[in-house]
Amino acid sequence: MRIKIASVDVTVPPKAADATTVPATRGAPEFFASAPWALSALPECLTQTSVTHGSLAFVRAHLPSGLATVPAPATLHYGNCTIRVRSDDAYVTRGRDRFHIPPHARFLRGDGTLALLRTQDGSAELRTYSPSKL
Repeated sequence: MRIKIASVDVTVPPKAADATTVPATRGAPEFFASAPWALSALPECLTQTSVTHGSLAFVRAHLPSGLATVPAPATLHYGNCTIRVRSDDAYVTRGRDRFHIPPHARFLRGDGTLALLRTQDGSAELRTYSPSKL
């Protein structure tokens, strides 16, 4: 059995768009995530320098010296990222993208360092960052 397939050119005259139809404009898709590691996913804003997990006492012992608590509400800017610190959590925006840092989050900062201390169910996590040079 032989099958012969050939292409065929068909000319179709252009059709004017319906006057009631408005073309949709669409930019880059918006991204939203709720994650304690949100700042680590934004290397153009901050570079993670360390992470420590354990009891609150253990983690506090690893806090870099010279950091001061960022009182809420506060707005921090690093690169093209904006961090809105609230009483117990934070929102990070970069363009149309938004990230939520869930409770119980505390921010501390000092000379060239931003720290995020999160506690949950008796354990703690400390992530330290430096402003990105990208």
